Amino acid sequence: MPLLLATHQHRFAGDLDAMTRHLIDDVPVGWSALGTDLLDGAPDELITALTRGERYASDHLDVITPDGSPPTRMTVRDGQASGLDWGYVLHEHGIEVISLREERHGPVVGWATDPRTRFSDHPALWQPTGPVPGRPPLPAPKLTTTAVPPAAGAATTHPTRR
Repeated sequence: MPLLLATHQHRFAGDLDAMTRHLIDDVPVGWSALGTDLLDGAPDELITALTRGERYASDHLDVITPDGSPPTRMTVRDGQASGLDWGYVLHEHGIEVISLREERHGPVVGWATDPRTRFSDHPALWQPTGPVPGRPPLPAPKLTTTAVPPAAGAATTHPTRR
């Protein structure tokens, strides 16, 4: 989900229609993996925070049918989600996250949510009427190049002069 949030915010600059076309409409069958190419346009600090600096490409699902016919897009329906743990529905106001082990609907994570938010992966916490189970990221430490004077009464050392 952090990848989808960052993709919406940066690569597609909030354009949900363009994001939907790219992720859903323009894909022949589906994805075997979503990669860091979806983070194009995101700040380097965010990419590093989400991927630990790794880069890998998105990969289309490669399906070969037994009879050689063209593959068709897979559709998940009620009772056919075996093997899937999560469902994500893109809405104008955010991503609905559905724990397929627990529910048929889920809470919506707003598009403005910081992608560095630490979301729980425990399915029972993603209840449709409950809060989104996530903790905001810790603020980055403020770095300075200004020397800090010693505290009052602190001993100071001076190099020996010869």
